[in-house]
Amino acid sequence: MGFRLSKIYTRTGDKGETGLGDGRRVPKDHPRIEAIGEVDTLNSQLGLLLAGLTEHSARNPGLNELIEVLEPCQHRLFDLGGELAMPVYQALDNAEIERLEAAIDRWNEELGPLENFILPGGSSLIAQAHVCRCLARSAERRCQQLNALEPLAGVGLAYINRLSDLLFVAARLIARRQGIAEILWQAAAKPKA
Repeated sequence: MGFRLSKIYTRTGDKGETGLGDGRRVPKDHPRIEAIGEVDTLNSQLGLLLAGLTEHSARNPGLNELIEVLEPCQHRLFDLGGELAMPVYQALDNAEIERLEAAIDRWNEELGPLENFILPGGSSLIAQAHVCRCLARSAERRCQQLNALEPLAGVGLAYINRLSDLLFVAARLIARRQGIAEILWQAAAKPKA
């Protein structure tokens, strides 16, 4: 494979526009660029989660399964960014969604039913998994906004939806594998009449 970036700055975006893979130039706040940016932010935060899981996995081998499932997601998010940048490009397929669903089902079986809403915390890894979940939902919203203007082909919307589900279950599984009780939501006391 040849060099992908021979020069980091091009000055072509200095006036608030950027180029897409199909040759179009769009404003940097175009819904397509917003969607690409949200997917990129999620990918960066997922990298932080994976770094944390890797650091803790030597002491807690139960985290290795999470790493094995989540590492490919970084590559698939890059593929999704490519699909957004080059509208005719299709990289994601149903097999990847099925892979996420299989992990969700396997992990949910270990976890059992959720009996209450949980808060994002308990450890830095649990909280980071929830940050990733929230960013996946944000990326999904941005992709849906784009889809309303320029319909998206492929399974990108389904993938990002399933990834957010996976990250929620991953946060719960991290808590279990770390031996940390989930923080259950406690409703505010009702005002006395």
